[in-house]
Amino acid sequence: MRKSYSGEFKAKVVLEILKEEKTISQIASEYGIHPNQLLKWKKEAIRSLAEVLE
Repeated sequence: MRKSYSGEFKAKVVLEILKEEKTISQIASEYGIHPNQLLKWKKEAIRSLAEVLE
């Protein structure tokens, strides 16, 4: 069964990634999420940022 995460949760995790206080691996193990998934969320957030700011 696939886990689904809310947009609010994803945003919280991506902001933590962008702070660069911890590595992706540290954050992934903290939340029990695969590092590749976190990288996908980060890319998606950065790609969407321009649309949000217009």
